[in-house]
Amino acid sequence: MIKRSLLDIEKMVDGYGLEEEYKNLYISGVTTDSRQVGKDSLFIPLVGDIYNGHEFGEKALKDGAAAVLWQKSEKNPPKDAPVIFVENTLTALQALAKSYISQLQVKVVGVTGSNGKTTTKDMVGSLLETTYNVHKTKGNFNNHIGLPLTVLSMSEETEVAVLEMGMSGKGEIELLSKIAHPDVAVITNIGESHLMDLGSREGIAEAKLEITKGLKRDGLFIYHGDEPLLQERVSDLSLKTATFGEKSTNDYYPAEITQKLTGTSFKVGNEEYFIPVLGKHNVWNALAAYAVAEHLGVKKENIKEGFLSIKVTGMRLELIEAKSGASIINDAYNASPTSMKAAIDLIENLNGFGQKFVVLGDMLELGEEEKEYHREVGRVIKQNNISHIFTFGRLGAEIAAGAKENFAQEFVHHFEEKSPLITLLKSLVRKNDVVLVKASRGMKLEEVVNALIT
Repeated sequence: MIKRSLLDIEKMVDGYGLEEEYKNLYISGVTTDSRQVGKDSLFIPLVGDIYNGHEFGEKALKDGAAAVLWQKSEKNPPKDAPVIFVENTLTALQALAKSYISQLQVKVVGVTGSNGKTTTKDMVGSLLETTYNVHKTKGNFNNHIGLPLTVLSMSEETEVAVLEMGMSGKGEIELLSKIAHPDVAVITNIGESHLMDLGSREGIAEAKLEITKGLKRDGLFIYHGDEPLLQERVSDLSLKTATFGEKSTNDYYPAEITQKLTGTSFKVGNEEYFIPVLGKHNVWNALAAYAVAEHLGVKKENIKEGFLSIKVTGMRLELIEAKSGASIINDAYNASPTSMKAAIDLIENLNGFGQKFVVLGDMLELGEEEKEYHREVGRVIKQNNISHIFTFGRLGAEIAAGAKENFAQEFVHHFEEKSPLITLLKSLVRKNDVVLVKASRGMKLEEVVNALIT
């Protein structure tokens, strides 16, 4: 984590007002949460719509913080204490992270995309850890607050930082890219997430391409080469590039893919690799990680080892065995039409199971065409591959409507509450059956998973 004198911190954040007696004190680490103040940490109070961290400045100092930043517009700063004044505490946090990472001898990998960015980040980290001291984004610390905190928690001995970059609208990924200045930038794909904010897939592509704004002059841009929206835009950029995808026109593509219960195998050239992760679409994520690792000099035997040891963040095609003997595929962390269809394709093509069930809920933030996106998901489910369809939520009803175009009504079950859904599902699921559970995070379908596995 960052360790600097308060004099250094004041310069890094373009602050002022620190009293002379405190300038040689050192901070160790940064927090924006007064409940997580560590000894000698720097407390940076942020101002939100319904909270103001400045209310906890005094408490942070009493709990062991070495100093606090203070937004000049806020009243009653702590007296007789180490306080650095700044114009805005959020931009000061971002400036501190930008300055810190620029001082380190570290390679930076930035990862974004509509789907798969967290899984790809985990894969990149796993491959690089075979060779380097790696620091990577934890959980969902991938936004304008989380990424700076991730950077500031990094050891000075870190050799490669793998940073996930998320967004809520235009301009955010550009901000993150310019904080981190990646040596390698990755776009996993262009899907439908954020259509409500960005209006079209074209708008999403442009927003994701902001990751190149901070890419170092000699940096490498790795992207999904089967995506026309990226292909046509990248041609206008003067960048060193590498592509991955299904087609042999890409720099990295699989010779063959084999889906197994324990994961997925694929070949690159004549070499076979195995990832303990389900889903054909995760092969594309693996190829992106492969491209990063090869660019940074990781040997092929280490790449193979790194793939075998992948541990992806939970609730992403996570296979769990229930006490009943059924298998549950927990993919309840997030959902978009692209990822929903990929998960359905996965369960339809899994062999060795009895009945197959899908439990699907609302996909959020899809804009004006949200109903049609949900109906289309229902339509792609194949009647001869899935035994029963369970849907949940207002938009889940549209999935059910689409499914009923191909399925008999008695095999499509829609619910507005989880309790009756769980009751019926548990009455039908038997040993050796498999159940896919997927929806946007806000639907909390992990509650269905928890009920099934106990």
